[in-house]
Amino acid sequence: MNDSLVVERLHEHLSDKKVQKAIEIQSDIRAYLGNFFRDHGFIEVPPVIISPITDPLNHPVLDPTIDYYGMQYGLTKSMIFHKQILAKELGSIFTFSPNIRLETPEKEHTGRHLSEFTQIDVEKRDATREEMMSLVEDLMVGLIDHMIKTRAPDLRFLGRKLKVPHKPFKIYKFLEAEKEFGEEFESVLSSRASEPFWIVDIPLEKREFYDKESDSHPGVLRDMDLIYPEGFGEGLSGGEREFLQDRIKERIRKKGQSEEQFKWILAYSSKGLSPSAGFGIGIERLTRFICGLKRIEDTHPFPKTPGKLSL
Repeated sequence: MNDSLVVERLHEHLSDKKVQKAIEIQSDIRAYLGNFFRDHGFIEVPPVIISPITDPLNHPVLDPTIDYYGMQYGLTKSMIFHKQILAKELGSIFTFSPNIRLETPEKEHTGRHLSEFTQIDVEKRDATREEMMSLVEDLMVGLIDHMIKTRAPDLRFLGRKLKVPHKPFKIYKFLEAEKEFGEEFESVLSSRASEPFWIVDIPLEKREFYDKESDSHPGVLRDMDLIYPEGFGEGLSGGEREFLQDRIKERIRKKGQSEEQFKWILAYSSKGLSPSAGFGIGIERLTRFICGLKRIEDTHPFPKTPGKLSL
């Protein structure tokens, strides 16, 4: 792409009042989230940007590595392993984690994908999925109420009408929803919903090895996804974690992956991990939902949309 076109497109983007309002609102969202978790006894920890181990993900992305003094580092796709280690040592932690996921070009037009984004990663020792779901519901109810009360003029400018959701949020079991609404059930339910809802009991093959398999329902994970209403789609993924080394090895084998690929977390697990549960909330997706925006790139000053060049 012509360099001048890149600069001109960026200038138009940053001059857009809608983008400016979204970035201002996102600043308040970040502040609210940080205060919420500190008030609930969570410790903020610094993010990890490069590491020899990161989230393998359950969908294809380009996977760049850095050869640094003969050591192989990857760009962090999420802090899933780091936060599990930290929860064992510190109890309850959160971090604003910059993530790099070099998505394939077909994700360019979804309105939901960025190659560079931030998520607030949360993990709590000895927590259950249900405890984390209740915590998230408190967070979402409080955040939306706060936005309505403090950002009313900006929301009006954006043409956004928010309403405070009611607890408890509706829960769908993955396989039951898939049977009733088809493979695209998440999109179908999101487009019909007026409040956030949960999808739980996700099949083992749909997720990575680190999420805990149910003891009472083999093949089903103690996982949850929070889905935004009005067609905004998935905004949070989380669940309970596998913490016993033998179980972790078994899950790696079930995924057809190698222990060598995850030797660092296996080495640490030999010292003993703790039961924990947690989740990650994409800040840009949350901002898009709060602001009612069609395109996720309007939530970031320098959006890295798959297939497009940006500063």
